[in-house]
Amino acid sequence: MAHLSRLFLQHRDKFLLTTLLFFLASPLAVLSAELPPAVANALKEGGIPLSSVAVVVHGVDADQALIWHNAQQAMNPASAMKLVTTYAALELLGPAYTWKTEALTDLAPLNGQTIGNLYLRGSGDPRLALEQFWLLLRQLRARGVKDIGGDLILDRSAFALPNHDAAEFDNEPLRPYNAGPDALLVNLKSLRLTLTAGAEKKVVKVIAETPSDDLRLDNRLKLTDDACGDWRERIKVKVNGESIDSIELTGSFSANCGDKALNLSPWPANVQVERLFRALWRELGGTLRGKVRDGLTPTTARPLAVQESPALGEVVRDINKYSNNVMARQVFLTLAAERPATPEGARRRIKAWLADKELKLPGLVLDNGSGLSRGEHISADGLSQLLLAAWKSPVMPELMSSLPLAGVDGTLKKRLGDSAASGRAHLKTGYLEGVRAIAGYVLDSSGKRWVVVFLINDQKSRQGKPAMDALLRWVAER
Repeated sequence: MAHLSRLFLQHRDKFLLTTLLFFLASPLAVLSAELPPAVANALKEGGIPLSSVAVVVHGVDADQALIWHNAQQAMNPASAMKLVTTYAALELLGPAYTWKTEALTDLAPLNGQTIGNLYLRGSGDPRLALEQFWLLLRQLRARGVKDIGGDLILDRSAFALPNHDAAEFDNEPLRPYNAGPDALLVNLKSLRLTLTAGAEKKVVKVIAETPSDDLRLDNRLKLTDDACGDWRERIKVKVNGESIDSIELTGSFSANCGDKALNLSPWPANVQVERLFRALWRELGGTLRGKVRDGLTPTTARPLAVQESPALGEVVRDINKYSNNVMARQVFLTLAAERPATPEGARRRIKAWLADKELKLPGLVLDNGSGLSRGEHISADGLSQLLLAAWKSPVMPELMSSLPLAGVDGTLKKRLGDSAASGRAHLKTGYLEGVRAIAGYVLDSSGKRWVVVFLINDQKSRQGKPAMDALLRWVAER
Protein backbone atom coordinates (compact mmCIF):
# COMPACT_ATOMS: atom_id res chain seq x y z
CA MET A 1 0.00 0.00 0.00
CA ALA A 2 2.86 2.41 0.86
CA HIS A 3 4.42 1.63 -2.51
CA LEU A 4 1.17 2.56 -4.32
CA SER A 5 0.93 5.83 -2.35
CA ARG A 6 4.45 6.82 -3.35
CA LEU A 7 3.70 5.96 -6.98
CA PHE A 8 0.58 8.11 -6.93
CA LEU A 9 2.42 11.09 -5.41
CA GLN A 10 5.19 10.79 -8.01
CA HIS A 11 2.74 11.00 -10.91
CA ARG A 12 0.11 13.28 -9.36
CA ASP A 13 1.60 16.55 -10.57
CA LYS A 14 2.12 15.21 -14.07
CA PHE A 15 -1.47 13.96 -14.15
CA LEU A 16 -2.89 17.30 -12.97
CA LEU A 17 -0.81 19.24 -15.52
CA THR A 18 -1.89 16.95 -18.36
CA THR A 19 -5.55 17.29 -17.34
CA LEU A 20 -5.27 21.08 -17.17
CA LEU A 21 -3.64 21.31 -20.61
CA PHE A 22 -6.33 19.07 -22.10
CA PHE A 23 -9.04 21.26 -20.60
CA LEU A 24 -7.50 24.46 -21.91
CA ALA A 25 -7.13 23.02 -25.40
CA SER A 26 -10.76 21.94 -25.63
CA PRO A 27 -13.85 23.97 -26.53
CA LEU A 28 -15.01 23.51 -22.95
CA ALA A 29 -12.40 26.08 -21.98
CA VAL A 30 -14.65 28.82 -23.23
CA LEU A 31 -17.95 27.26 -22.25
CA SER A 32 -17.90 29.11 -18.96
CA ALA A 33 -17.08 32.47 -20.55
CA GLU A 34 -19.73 34.82 -19.24
CA LEU A 35 -21.86 36.95 -21.46
CA PRO A 36 -21.17 40.68 -21.08
CA PRO A 37 -23.22 42.10 -18.18
CA ALA A 38 -25.28 44.34 -20.47
CA VAL A 39 -26.25 41.31 -22.56
CA ALA A 40 -27.10 39.12 -19.58
CA ASN A 41 -29.14 41.91 -17.99
CA ALA A 42 -31.07 42.54 -21.21
CA LEU A 43 -31.93 38.85 -21.49
CA LYS A 44 -33.07 38.78 -17.89
CA GLU A 45 -35.27 41.84 -18.38
CA GLY A 46 -36.78 40.21 -21.48
CA GLY A 47 -37.59 37.05 -19.54
CA ILE A 48 -35.36 34.92 -21.79
CA PRO A 49 -33.45 32.12 -20.01
CA LEU A 50 -29.80 31.54 -20.91
CA SER A 51 -30.70 28.00 -21.95
CA SER A 52 -32.71 29.47 -24.88
CA VAL A 53 -29.72 31.45 -26.12
CA ALA A 54 -26.61 30.49 -28.09
CA VAL A 55 -23.76 32.95 -28.62
CA VAL A 56 -20.36 32.78 -30.31
CA VAL A 57 -17.88 35.66 -30.61
CA HIS A 58 -14.71 34.61 -32.42
CA GLY A 59 -11.89 36.68 -33.89
CA VAL A 60 -11.44 35.89 -37.58
CA ASP A 61 -7.75 35.16 -36.99
CA ALA A 62 -8.05 33.68 -33.48
CA ASP A 63 -7.60 30.04 -32.48
CA GLN A 64 -10.31 30.12 -29.81
CA ALA A 65 -13.61 31.85 -29.28
CA LEU A 66 -13.92 34.79 -26.93
CA ILE A 67 -17.50 33.79 -26.06
CA TRP A 68 -18.86 30.30 -26.69
CA HIS A 69 -22.18 29.94 -24.89
CA ASN A 70 -24.48 26.98 -25.56
CA ALA A 71 -22.84 26.92 -28.98
CA GLN A 72 -23.37 23.28 -29.96
CA GLN A 73 -27.13 23.21 -29.42
CA ALA A 74 -29.05 22.82 -32.69
CA MET A 75 -31.42 25.77 -33.05
CA ASN A 76 -33.71 27.32 -35.62
CA PRO A 77 -31.76 30.21 -37.22
CA ALA A 78 -34.67 31.69 -39.23
CA SER A 79 -33.29 33.70 -42.18
CA ALA A 80 -29.70 33.40 -40.95
CA MET A 81 -29.85 30.05 -42.78
CA LYS A 82 -29.54 32.06 -46.00
CA LEU A 83 -25.83 32.34 -45.14
CA VAL A 84 -25.42 28.63 -45.86
CA THR A 85 -27.30 28.85 -49.18
CA THR A 86 -25.65 32.01 -50.49
CA TYR A 87 -22.10 31.11 -49.45
CA ALA A 88 -22.48 27.66 -51.03
CA ALA A 89 -23.86 29.21 -54.22
CA LEU A 90 -21.03 31.73 -54.52
CA GLU A 91 -18.42 28.99 -54.21
CA LEU A 92 -20.16 26.26 -56.21
CA LEU A 93 -21.63 28.37 -59.03
CA GLY A 94 -19.34 31.39 -58.95
CA PRO A 95 -20.29 35.08 -58.53
CA ALA A 96 -20.67 35.51 -62.31
CA TYR A 97 -23.22 32.70 -62.73
CA THR A 98 -26.42 33.68 -64.57
CA TRP A 99 -29.79 32.12 -65.40
CA LYS A 100 -31.38 32.21 -68.86
CA THR A 101 -35.04 32.39 -69.84
CA GLU A 102 -35.56 31.43 -73.46
CA ALA A 103 -38.28 31.92 -76.07
CA LEU A 104 -38.32 29.27 -78.79
CA THR A 105 -40.62 28.22 -81.63
CA ASP A 106 -41.35 25.23 -83.86
CA LEU A 107 -41.13 27.25 -87.07
CA ALA A 108 -39.35 30.39 -88.19
CA PRO A 109 -41.65 33.43 -88.47
CA LEU A 110 -43.73 33.34 -91.67
CA ASN A 111 -43.86 36.62 -93.57
CA GLY A 112 -41.83 38.05 -90.70
CA GLN A 113 -44.78 37.83 -88.32
CA THR A 114 -46.54 34.53 -87.67
CA ILE A 115 -45.09 31.55 -85.80
CA GLY A 116 -46.53 28.25 -84.56
CA ASN A 117 -46.19 27.35 -80.89
CA LEU A 118 -44.12 29.62 -78.68
CA TYR A 119 -42.16 27.97 -75.87
CA LEU A 120 -41.03 29.86 -72.78
CA ARG A 121 -38.33 27.78 -71.09
CA GLY A 122 -37.20 28.78 -67.60
CA SER A 123 -34.07 27.83 -65.69
CA GLY A 124 -35.08 29.12 -62.25
CA ASP A 125 -34.09 32.78 -62.59
CA PRO A 126 -34.69 34.42 -59.17
CA ARG A 127 -34.68 37.91 -60.71
CA LEU A 128 -37.03 37.57 -63.69
CA ALA A 129 -38.95 40.70 -62.73
CA LEU A 130 -41.71 42.44 -64.66
CA GLU A 131 -39.21 44.64 -66.52
CA GLN A 132 -37.04 41.68 -67.58
CA PHE A 133 -40.07 39.71 -68.75
CA TRP A 134 -41.20 42.70 -70.81
CA LEU A 135 -37.72 42.92 -72.35
CA LEU A 136 -37.93 39.27 -73.38
CA LEU A 137 -41.25 39.86 -75.13
CA ARG A 138 -39.90 43.07 -76.64
CA GLN A 139 -37.09 41.05 -78.20
CA LEU A 140 -39.70 38.88 -79.92
CA ARG A 141 -41.45 41.91 -81.37
CA ALA A 142 -38.13 43.39 -82.47
CA ARG A 143 -37.44 40.17 -84.38
CA GLY A 144 -40.69 40.55 -86.28
CA VAL A 145 -42.90 38.18 -84.28
CA LYS A 146 -46.45 39.49 -83.99
CA ASP A 147 -48.94 36.64 -84.32
CA ILE A 148 -48.56 33.39 -82.36
CA GLY A 149 -50.68 30.98 -84.35
CA GLY A 150 -50.28 28.05 -81.96
CA ASP A 151 -50.13 27.73 -78.18
CA LEU A 152 -47.96 29.39 -75.57
CA ILE A 153 -46.22 26.49 -73.84
CA LEU A 154 -44.61 27.05 -70.44
CA ASP A 155 -41.59 24.80 -69.94
CA ARG A 156 -41.04 24.61 -66.17
CA SER A 157 -39.21 21.28 -66.28
CA ALA A 158 -35.90 22.54 -64.85
CA PHE A 159 -37.32 22.01 -61.34
CA ALA A 160 -39.16 18.92 -60.08
CA LEU A 161 -41.05 20.06 -57.01
CA PRO A 162 -43.60 18.62 -54.61
CA ASN A 163 -46.93 20.40 -54.30
CA HIS A 164 -46.47 23.68 -52.46
CA ASP A 165 -48.96 24.67 -49.77
CA ALA A 166 -48.58 28.43 -49.37
CA ALA A 167 -50.74 28.34 -46.22
CA GLU A 168 -48.69 25.68 -44.44
CA PHE A 169 -46.18 27.92 -42.67
CA ASP A 170 -48.38 30.60 -41.09
CA ASN A 171 -51.80 30.32 -42.76
CA GLU A 172 -51.07 33.41 -44.88
CA PRO A 173 -51.14 31.95 -48.41
CA LEU A 174 -51.41 35.30 -50.21
CA ARG A 175 -48.30 36.81 -48.62
CA PRO A 176 -45.49 37.00 -51.22
CA TYR A 177 -42.89 35.53 -48.84
CA ASN A 178 -44.89 32.27 -48.82
CA ALA A 179 -44.70 31.83 -52.60
CA GLY A 180 -43.06 28.59 -53.68
CA PRO A 181 -40.14 28.25 -56.10
CA ASP A 182 -40.65 27.59 -59.80
CA ALA A 183 -38.42 27.14 -62.84
CA LEU A 184 -40.39 29.86 -64.64
CA LEU A 185 -40.95 32.33 -61.82
CA VAL A 186 -41.94 35.78 -63.09
CA ASN A 187 -42.03 38.86 -60.86
CA LEU A 188 -41.63 36.61 -57.80
CA LYS A 189 -45.19 35.46 -58.50
CA SER A 190 -46.45 38.71 -56.99
CA LEU A 191 -49.07 41.31 -57.83
CA ARG A 192 -48.64 44.90 -56.66
CA LEU A 193 -51.68 46.99 -55.76
CA THR A 194 -51.44 50.62 -54.64
CA LEU A 195 -53.96 51.82 -52.07
CA THR A 196 -54.71 55.51 -51.70
CA ALA A 197 -57.53 57.84 -50.72
CA GLY A 198 -59.66 58.95 -53.68
CA ALA A 199 -59.48 62.51 -54.99
CA GLU A 200 -62.31 63.65 -52.73
CA LYS A 201 -61.10 61.43 -49.87
CA LYS A 202 -64.41 59.59 -49.70
CA VAL A 203 -63.32 56.19 -50.98
CA VAL A 204 -60.24 53.97 -51.09
CA LYS A 205 -58.78 53.85 -54.59
CA VAL A 206 -57.05 50.60 -55.62
CA ILE A 207 -54.60 50.74 -58.54
CA ALA A 208 -53.28 47.53 -60.13
CA GLU A 209 -49.62 48.37 -60.81
CA THR A 210 -48.76 44.91 -62.18
CA PRO A 211 -50.33 44.15 -65.57
CA SER A 212 -52.70 41.20 -65.35
CA ASP A 213 -55.10 40.04 -68.05
CA ASP A 214 -58.81 40.17 -67.07
CA LEU A 215 -58.10 40.96 -63.42
CA ARG A 216 -61.20 42.00 -61.48
CA LEU A 217 -60.89 43.88 -58.20
CA ASP A 218 -63.82 43.77 -55.79
CA ASN A 219 -62.99 46.79 -53.64
CA ARG A 220 -65.03 46.86 -50.44
CA LEU A 221 -62.54 48.84 -48.36
CA LYS A 222 -63.86 51.58 -46.11
CA LEU A 223 -61.94 54.84 -45.84
CA THR A 224 -61.25 56.04 -42.30
CA ASP A 225 -59.61 59.11 -40.78
CA ASP A 226 -57.81 57.46 -37.86
CA ALA A 227 -54.08 56.88 -37.44
CA CYS A 228 -52.44 54.77 -40.14
CA GLY A 229 -50.79 52.35 -37.69
CA ASP A 230 -50.41 48.74 -38.80
CA TRP A 231 -52.53 49.30 -41.89
CA ARG A 232 -51.81 45.91 -43.50
CA GLU A 233 -53.38 43.98 -40.64
CA ARG A 234 -56.68 45.82 -41.16
CA ILE A 235 -57.10 44.56 -44.72
CA LYS A 236 -58.48 41.14 -45.61
CA VAL A 237 -57.86 39.68 -49.07
CA LYS A 238 -59.75 36.85 -50.73
CA VAL A 239 -59.35 35.29 -54.17
CA ASN A 240 -62.73 34.37 -55.67
CA GLY A 241 -64.01 32.32 -58.58
CA GLU A 242 -63.07 29.04 -60.18
CA SER A 243 -60.79 30.89 -62.57
CA ILE A 244 -59.30 32.83 -59.63
CA ASP A 245 -59.70 36.05 -61.57
CA SER A 246 -61.34 38.16 -58.86
CA ILE A 247 -59.64 39.60 -55.79
CA GLU A 248 -61.86 40.84 -52.99
CA LEU A 249 -60.57 43.49 -50.56
CA THR A 250 -62.43 44.12 -47.30
CA GLY A 251 -61.64 46.01 -44.12
CA SER A 252 -60.52 49.60 -43.72
CA PHE A 253 -57.77 51.95 -44.87
CA SER A 254 -56.86 55.30 -43.34
CA ALA A 255 -56.60 58.44 -45.46
CA ASN A 256 -53.59 59.33 -43.29
CA CYS A 257 -51.58 56.44 -44.76
CA GLY A 258 -50.95 58.17 -48.08
CA ASP A 259 -50.03 55.69 -50.83
CA LYS A 260 -49.33 52.15 -49.69
CA ALA A 261 -48.20 49.16 -51.76
CA LEU A 262 -50.11 45.94 -51.14
CA ASN A 263 -48.12 43.01 -52.55
CA LEU A 264 -49.96 39.72 -53.01
CA SER A 265 -49.22 36.27 -54.38
CA PRO A 266 -52.72 35.19 -55.42
CA TRP A 267 -52.05 32.64 -58.19
CA PRO A 268 -49.94 29.61 -59.10
CA ALA A 269 -46.80 30.41 -61.10
CA ASN A 270 -48.23 29.25 -64.44
CA VAL A 271 -51.35 31.42 -64.00
CA GLN A 272 -49.13 34.37 -63.12
CA VAL A 273 -47.09 33.93 -66.31
CA GLU A 274 -50.21 33.60 -68.47
CA ARG A 275 -51.82 36.76 -67.08
CA LEU A 276 -48.64 38.78 -67.46
CA PHE A 277 -47.93 37.46 -70.95
CA ARG A 278 -51.42 38.17 -72.29
CA ALA A 279 -51.43 41.71 -70.88
CA LEU A 280 -47.91 42.64 -72.00
CA TRP A 281 -48.12 40.91 -75.39
CA ARG A 282 -51.32 42.80 -76.16
CA GLU A 283 -49.69 46.11 -75.13
CA LEU A 284 -46.85 45.32 -77.54
CA GLY A 285 -49.32 44.79 -80.38
CA GLY A 286 -49.05 41.01 -80.48
CA THR A 287 -51.77 38.36 -80.73
CA LEU A 288 -52.09 34.82 -79.38
CA ARG A 289 -54.52 32.47 -81.13
CA GLY A 290 -53.97 29.34 -79.07
CA LYS A 291 -54.14 28.59 -75.37
CA VAL A 292 -51.55 28.65 -72.60
CA ARG A 293 -50.43 25.30 -71.20
CA ASP A 294 -47.53 23.53 -69.52
CA GLY A 295 -45.27 21.37 -71.65
CA LEU A 296 -41.76 20.51 -72.78
CA THR A 297 -39.69 22.24 -75.42
CA PRO A 298 -38.90 19.90 -78.32
CA THR A 299 -35.25 19.41 -79.18
CA THR A 300 -35.94 20.76 -82.67
CA ALA A 301 -37.30 24.10 -81.43
CA ARG A 302 -35.53 27.20 -82.70
CA PRO A 303 -34.39 29.92 -80.28
CA LEU A 304 -35.85 33.37 -80.90
CA ALA A 305 -34.86 35.38 -77.83
CA VAL A 306 -33.02 34.98 -74.53
CA GLN A 307 -33.24 37.05 -71.35
CA GLU A 308 -30.23 36.65 -69.06
CA SER A 309 -30.39 37.35 -65.34
CA PRO A 310 -28.03 39.59 -63.38
CA ALA A 311 -24.95 37.80 -62.03
CA LEU A 312 -25.27 35.65 -58.91
CA GLY A 313 -23.17 38.15 -56.94
CA GLU A 314 -25.91 40.74 -57.46
CA VAL A 315 -28.72 38.25 -56.79
CA VAL A 316 -27.11 37.20 -53.49
CA ARG A 317 -27.05 40.85 -52.46
CA ASP A 318 -30.83 41.10 -52.91
CA ILE A 319 -31.36 37.86 -51.00
CA ASN A 320 -29.34 38.80 -47.94
CA LYS A 321 -29.87 42.56 -47.77
CA TYR A 322 -33.66 42.23 -47.87
CA SER A 323 -34.04 38.61 -46.72
CA ASN A 324 -35.92 37.48 -49.83
CA ASN A 325 -37.21 33.96 -49.15
CA VAL A 326 -38.45 33.17 -52.65
CA MET A 327 -35.16 34.15 -54.30
CA ALA A 328 -33.24 32.11 -51.72
CA ARG A 329 -35.32 29.03 -52.55
CA GLN A 330 -34.62 29.53 -56.27
CA VAL A 331 -30.86 29.68 -55.64
CA PHE A 332 -31.05 26.68 -53.29
CA LEU A 333 -32.65 24.53 -56.01
CA THR A 334 -30.16 25.76 -58.61
CA LEU A 335 -27.43 24.16 -56.49
CA ALA A 336 -28.72 20.65 -57.24
CA ALA A 337 -26.24 18.85 -59.46
CA GLU A 338 -28.89 17.09 -61.55
CA ARG A 339 -31.80 18.32 -63.67
CA PRO A 340 -34.62 18.49 -63.01
CA ALA A 341 -33.49 20.01 -59.73
CA THR A 342 -35.02 18.77 -56.48
CA PRO A 343 -34.73 19.96 -52.87
CA GLU A 344 -33.05 16.68 -51.95
CA GLY A 345 -30.52 17.16 -54.74
CA ALA A 346 -29.68 20.60 -53.40
CA ARG A 347 -29.22 19.22 -49.89
CA ARG A 348 -26.88 16.50 -51.14
CA ARG A 349 -24.70 18.95 -53.02
CA ILE A 350 -24.42 21.37 -50.10
CA LYS A 351 -23.50 18.54 -47.72
CA ALA A 352 -20.89 17.27 -50.18
CA TRP A 353 -19.47 20.80 -50.47
CA LEU A 354 -19.24 21.09 -46.69
CA ALA A 355 -17.49 17.73 -46.50
CA ASP A 356 -14.97 18.80 -49.16
CA LYS A 357 -14.23 21.90 -47.08
CA GLU A 358 -13.93 19.71 -43.95
CA LEU A 359 -16.65 21.77 -42.31
CA LYS A 360 -18.66 19.82 -39.74
CA LEU A 361 -21.65 21.97 -38.81
CA PRO A 362 -23.25 20.58 -35.64
CA GLY A 363 -26.99 20.10 -35.87
CA LEU A 364 -27.32 21.20 -39.50
CA VAL A 365 -30.72 20.35 -40.98
CA LEU A 366 -31.57 21.86 -44.38
CA ASP A 367 -35.12 22.19 -45.65
CA ASN A 368 -35.57 24.85 -48.35
CA GLY A 369 -32.46 26.95 -47.73
CA SER A 370 -34.32 30.18 -46.97
CA GLY A 371 -34.89 29.87 -43.22
CA LEU A 372 -38.66 30.17 -43.67
CA SER A 373 -39.09 26.78 -42.07
CA ARG A 374 -39.68 25.19 -38.70
CA GLY A 375 -37.53 22.25 -39.71
CA GLU A 376 -34.22 23.97 -40.52
CA HIS A 377 -31.62 23.91 -37.74
CA ILE A 378 -27.98 24.74 -37.16
CA SER A 379 -25.88 25.50 -34.11
CA ALA A 380 -24.21 28.81 -33.29
CA ASP A 381 -20.91 26.96 -33.52
CA GLY A 382 -21.87 25.70 -36.98
CA LEU A 383 -22.69 29.20 -38.21
CA SER A 384 -19.48 30.57 -36.74
CA GLN A 385 -17.43 27.84 -38.48
CA LEU A 386 -19.14 28.71 -41.76
CA LEU A 387 -18.40 32.42 -41.37
CA LEU A 388 -14.78 31.77 -40.39
CA ALA A 389 -14.32 29.63 -43.49
CA ALA A 390 -16.01 32.27 -45.65
CA TRP A 391 -13.58 34.89 -44.32
CA LYS A 392 -10.73 32.95 -45.97
CA SER A 393 -12.66 32.21 -49.17
CA PRO A 394 -12.07 33.94 -52.52
CA VAL A 395 -15.78 34.88 -52.53
CA MET A 396 -15.58 36.61 -49.14
CA PRO A 397 -15.98 40.13 -50.64
CA GLU A 398 -19.18 39.14 -52.43
CA LEU A 399 -20.66 37.44 -49.37
CA MET A 400 -19.79 40.22 -46.94
CA SER A 401 -21.03 42.99 -49.22
CA SER A 402 -24.35 41.15 -49.53
CA LEU A 403 -25.03 41.39 -45.79
CA PRO A 404 -27.06 44.26 -44.30
CA LEU A 405 -24.83 46.99 -42.86
CA ALA A 406 -25.88 48.19 -39.41
CA GLY A 407 -27.49 51.63 -39.50
CA VAL A 408 -27.03 51.88 -43.28
CA ASP A 409 -29.14 49.53 -45.41
CA GLY A 410 -31.23 46.39 -45.77
CA THR A 411 -32.89 44.87 -42.74
CA LEU A 412 -30.48 46.78 -40.46
CA LYS A 413 -31.07 50.24 -41.92
CA LYS A 414 -32.92 51.50 -38.85
CA ARG A 415 -30.91 49.57 -36.28
CA LEU A 416 -27.79 50.51 -34.30
CA GLY A 417 -27.39 53.76 -36.19
CA ASP A 418 -26.49 55.61 -32.97
CA SER A 419 -23.85 53.13 -31.80
CA ALA A 420 -20.23 52.17 -32.44
CA ALA A 421 -21.55 49.28 -34.55
CA SER A 422 -23.06 51.65 -37.14
CA GLY A 423 -21.37 51.07 -40.49
CA ARG A 424 -19.08 48.44 -38.91
CA ALA A 425 -21.33 45.38 -38.62
CA HIS A 426 -22.24 43.22 -41.64
CA LEU A 427 -24.94 40.88 -40.32
CA LYS A 428 -27.67 38.57 -41.58
CA THR A 429 -30.79 38.89 -39.47
CA GLY A 430 -33.47 36.30 -38.86
CA TYR A 431 -36.93 36.47 -37.40
CA LEU A 432 -39.76 33.98 -37.00
CA GLU A 433 -42.35 33.60 -34.27
CA GLY A 434 -40.27 32.29 -31.37
CA VAL A 435 -36.95 32.88 -33.16
CA ARG A 436 -34.48 35.75 -33.41
CA ALA A 437 -31.03 35.57 -34.96
CA ILE A 438 -28.05 37.62 -36.08
CA ALA A 439 -24.88 36.27 -37.65
CA GLY A 440 -22.03 37.95 -39.46
CA TYR A 441 -18.96 40.14 -39.00
CA VAL A 442 -18.25 43.10 -36.71
CA LEU A 443 -15.22 45.41 -36.94
CA ASP A 444 -14.16 46.70 -33.51
CA SER A 445 -12.67 50.10 -32.67
CA SER A 446 -9.10 48.77 -32.90
CA GLY A 447 -9.62 47.42 -36.43
CA LYS A 448 -10.04 43.76 -35.49
CA ARG A 449 -12.76 41.74 -37.21
CA TRP A 450 -15.00 39.37 -35.24
CA VAL A 451 -17.47 36.67 -36.21
CA VAL A 452 -20.62 37.15 -34.12
CA VAL A 453 -23.51 34.68 -33.90
CA PHE A 454 -26.49 35.15 -31.57
CA LEU A 455 -29.48 32.76 -31.72
CA ILE A 456 -32.61 32.84 -29.55
CA ASN A 457 -35.27 30.13 -29.63
CA ASP A 458 -37.88 31.07 -27.07
CA GLN A 459 -41.52 32.17 -26.86
CA LYS A 460 -40.25 35.58 -25.72
CA SER A 461 -37.62 35.86 -28.48
CA ARG A 462 -39.07 39.15 -29.71
CA GLN A 463 -37.82 40.61 -26.41
CA GLY A 464 -34.27 39.63 -27.36
CA LYS A 465 -33.40 42.53 -29.64
CA PRO A 466 -31.92 44.71 -26.82
CA ALA A 467 -29.62 41.86 -25.79
CA MET A 468 -28.42 41.36 -29.35
CA ASP A 469 -27.81 45.06 -29.83
CA ALA A 470 -25.93 45.16 -26.50
CA LEU A 471 -23.61 42.39 -27.69
CA LEU A 472 -22.95 44.15 -31.01
CA ARG A 473 -22.11 47.40 -29.19
CA TRP A 474 -19.84 45.53 -26.80
CA VAL A 475 -17.90 43.91 -29.66
CA ALA A 476 -17.70 47.13 -31.71
CA GLU A 477 -16.38 49.11 -28.74
CA ARG A 478 -13.56 46.69 -27.92
